[in-house]
Amino acid sequence: GCHRRRRQGPIHYVYVFEDNQWRIAHHHSSVMPEGIDIATPITEDEVKGLFYLWNDALATLDSDAVAKRYAKGGVLLPTVSDVPRTDYDSIKDYFDNFLLKKPQ
Repeated sequence: GCHRRRRQGPIHYVYVFEDNQWRIAHHHSSVMPEGIDIATPITEDEVKGLFYLWNDALATLDSDAVAKRYAKGGVLLPTVSDVPRTDYDSIKDYFDNFLLKKPQ
């Protein structure tokens, strides 16, 4: 038979510059999304900086601060839910519950 093992995959973010701020347009924790055009590559340091902005928002345990890191029309494919989140309200709702676990 076929045995499937769960393995942790990489976490990917796609950012867009919106309202004078970098925001997450796509967040997925196992495979890179296909069909998303990335106009201008950014440096590894810029990527790290954007991750730290998101991670710092997460550390506040404030779902509004985290949800505001996502672009209008951004997509979150969460790790502890099977429901894709595609707007501010649904992303905030996910983090309302997720942040109760006080992730580190």
